[in-house]
Amino acid sequence: MHNAAVAFPPPDPRIAELARECLDDLDGLIELWIDVVGPVRRTYADRVPDADFRDSARDALEMLLRTVAELAVPEHIAEVSERVGTRRARQGVPLESLLDAARLDFRVVWTALVRRAEDRNMTHLVASAYYVWEAVERHVTGIMTAYQRTVLEMGRRAEDERQMWFARLMDCDGRNPTVVGDTALALGFQVSGEYVCAAAAPQYGAALRRAAADLRTAGIPVQQQALDSAVVLTAQLGPRTTADTILGHLGETPCGVSSAADRLADVPRAIRLAITTARSLPMDARGPRWLRDSWLDVLVHHTSDLAHDLADDVLGGLGRPDITDAEKDRLLRTVHVHLTGNGAIADTAAAVYCHRNTVQHRFNRFRELTGHDVRRPEDAALIALALRARERRARTEATG
Repeated sequence: MHNAAVAFPPPDPRIAELARECLDDLDGLIELWIDVVGPVRRTYADRVPDADFRDSARDALEMLLRTVAELAVPEHIAEVSERVGTRRARQGVPLESLLDAARLDFRVVWTALVRRAEDRNMTHLVASAYYVWEAVERHVTGIMTAYQRTVLEMGRRAEDERQMWFARLMDCDGRNPTVVGDTALALGFQVSGEYVCAAAAPQYGAALRRAAADLRTAGIPVQQQALDSAVVLTAQLGPRTTADTILGHLGETPCGVSSAADRLADVPRAIRLAITTARSLPMDARGPRWLRDSWLDVLVHHTSDLAHDLADDVLGGLGRPDITDAEKDRLLRTVHVHLTGNGAIADTAAAVYCHRNTVQHRFNRFRELTGHDVRRPEDAALIALALRARERRARTEATG
């Protein structure tokens, strides 16, 4: 095995002496560094005041030189990496530019050391170059860690603020113009914009978060968060953003989608309707489902106790002892196909594989047993509700 002390010898004592000499000319090194970093700094010069820039350079170079000189580093100097990373993140300085500038510290410090080294010390200096480079890399890593942590914290605070304003919009039901305006500013929405609102069960939260992230990447204003034991998503429509665009990003996520809200103040109502639609989805639902296609299920869901009574009252006649299960299923299937189709007897007959007269006979038999005629619009609406209520009760009993 290699001896670590041989493979990685300690820095030559002469390099510490040279670093101490460089500390005496710290102001000169700062000016050199500012000149060298000028091209890199152009990308964010308007975000960092000159005094701030110069003070950070002084602390960073002093910290590096004291480290190489094996001198004590005061606490406020030792914290410069974290301080710079945190402050530049808040100032919006691009991380790549910030790290490029920090790595130029090595060039400045190394140049200063070389200028002060005599020819006979150059070999020892080169052998200790890694020590200077490691000090700079620790500084750069400290900056990067603090920067990334600050960006995450800022993102969390910004998201918390977005969620707070959306919750306030919901709490006031869109009736407070001040809250509506402030919510628009916080979320990047337009007060008079048009919105599509979707909601899903909590287990589909990850899918809605992915959809929201994709929409943001596409430049579409969107807000997604948990609300009332559901996860909701609100997206603003635009000239190139249609409801179909939003549904495309939702993919196969089972969710309820309310009719478009014509302004931000209408979003709370649209959100509640989307949540109600989501809660009334069948267990085998795939993909988004519009409220306009779900009103019967929504009504049954909202009046679940009455719905059971409705099913018993409207369809109870099918439970007579003289009615076989086969006949009951046949009648229910024919009525269901007719109500969910286009209402044409011929098409219903084709769907259930029988003659039109047979369909008419089954309708007559259904009317005889229940007292309701599926061919009468008023009765048809009642029967449709009863069938949904029956299906819902069957699913509930099946799942315990």
